[in-house]
Amino acid sequence: MAVSRRAVFFDKDGTLITNVPHNVDPDRIHLAPSAREALRSLSARDYALFVVTNQSGVAHGLFAEQALVGVQRRVAELMSREGRSLQGFYYCPHSPDGTVRRYAFRCPCRKPAPGLLFAAADEHRIELEESWMIGDILDDVEAGNRAGCRTILIDNGGETEWLVSAWRRPIAIVRDLLAAATFIQQFDERSCHGAARLVSDV
Repeated sequence: MAVSRRAVFFDKDGTLITNVPHNVDPDRIHLAPSAREALRSLSARDYALFVVTNQSGVAHGLFAEQALVGVQRRVAELMSREGRSLQGFYYCPHSPDGTVRRYAFRCPCRKPAPGLLFAAADEHRIELEESWMIGDILDDVEAGNRAGCRTILIDNGGETEWLVSAWRRPIAIVRDLLAAATFIQQFDERSCHGAARLVSDV
């Protein structure tokens, strides 16, 4: 039986890559500032790396779902250039107010619902309680919390409404992706030290 792993789930636009609204042109997809260093840090700590992203442009007829194949390939290519592997790319093409009928409904995979994270965890044997969700809006935080993950919000201007609830409270709010990776590293180190002290006290 395969051993469960821990993961980091990234929102795509505004978190892992620079935010160009509804963009599916691979030539305009670039890693966000500090993403390279963050990816190296997280991968070195043996986290599996995933993208979980809402892509309502499909439901609104702005681009075809098939266009996301090229997006996934481009993101995987950018990560590969840094020597890091994209373990999975999960997207929701739906929106309840969409104009394309087949995609215009409320679904369990559109963040803030946790369906994308559950799907990734099921397919890749991810231990969600030991994993992290990083995003630039509180819908990302809520999705991660509802899935049982630890959560980090990147405060880069993406969140504009700040509708806070118990589900929408991250463990940390940081300035960029590298700061998020540093926080995770420090959290892991504190957890390990705490476990060591607990064992030594027994």
